Amino acid sequence: MHFRFASGALQWALTGRVHDLAIPLLFDGPQPSYFGAGAASAAPMHSGDFVGDTRQGGSCNAVDVQLNPHCNGTHTECVGHLTEERISVTDAAPALPLLAQVISVTPSPRGAAGEHCITRTATETALQRFAAADIRALVVRTLPNSDAKLTRAYHSARDCPYFTTGAISLMVDRGIEHLLVDTPSIDKYDDGGRLAAHRCFFGLPEFDEKKQVGRSDATRGHATITEMVYVPDTVADGIYLLNLHVPAFVLDAAPSRPLLYELEMQ
Repeated sequence: MHFRFASGALQWALTGRVHDLAIPLLFDGPQPSYFGAGAASAAPMHSGDFVGDTRQGGSCNAVDVQLNPHCNGTHTECVGHLTEERISVTDAAPALPLLAQVISVTPSPRGAAGEHCITRTATETALQRFAAADIRALVVRTLPNSDAKLTRAYHSARDCPYFTTGAISLMVDRGIEHLLVDTPSIDKYDDGGRLAAHRCFFGLPEFDEKKQVGRSDATRGHATITEMVYVPDTVADGIYLLNLHVPAFVLDAAPSRPLLYELEMQ
């Protein structure tokens, strides 16, 4: 089966090659974590005489899972991450595949604490390598890249490159609605609760410790941010078709599985 589609004046076709950007979450092995969160865990369910483990005499396997979507691996979040109302990520996650651009950027040193950031200039330079209409999703791979990101514990500012508001505002200006990054957060590890980059991407007012924000304050309540993806070196910078799988968790964030489909220009 061949699938072709048009974007502006360009014609694209699927090659059949797919790249999974989700980090496999090993409940009984090494796994990524952020901000001091405990490891995700899975244990056999117990109910009366039933045990959900065939190795323990159970008739089938059934486990109880404990995890923090924001801190235990690849996840997608919505504006509900910051609002007083509880908003579900399923309200914003794209239901259909969409065009995405993959870029690679090198974070720049900033400050005296070993912090690094992704700047507007670096982002703009990377974006200029390819031009296509209707790009609504952006995948950012930070350099240097290695599979250590699959199990890295991000527990200090030194470990976590962040995006400047200048870089985020550029994405907003370019019409990016769904941002995917291989960092644990687009914001600084600890910025005093301001979450300036998140606020910029979701179109929320600047931080005010005396004021809560709500759905009506967001000019981009339809946007999503996916963090802690892993973009292997086998994925070249360029244009892809993105299918963002998000389970129907009625939460501000949920574990997710972004799939990139390779395209060729016709």
